[in-house]
Amino acid sequence: MPKFRKKPVVIDAWQFTKENFREGVPRDFRDRRVTLWSQYGGEVIEGEIDTLEGKMRISEGDYLVKGVSGEFYPCKPDIFALTYEEVDE
Repeated sequence: MPKFRKKPVVIDAWQFTKENFREGVPRDFRDRRVTLWSQYGGEVIEGEIDTLEGKMRISEGDYLVKGVSGEFYPCKPDIFALTYEEVDE
């Protein structure tokens, strides 16, 4: 069976936390496909993203990832840590 390695690709990502949400969503992540909101006096933050696979939910602590083709998708923190590492620009 042939084996394959994922090509190294640099992506933009933003972690969806109460603190980051209060500071404001980065300009590159403001898009009609991404809807983020807070409720209960800001105690709960949630969102919804139109992805290539359909609508997906994003919860506090998840990462909002902007893919190489400009698509958006959520990623759980544990998966993000296993898949990505920070790079110097």
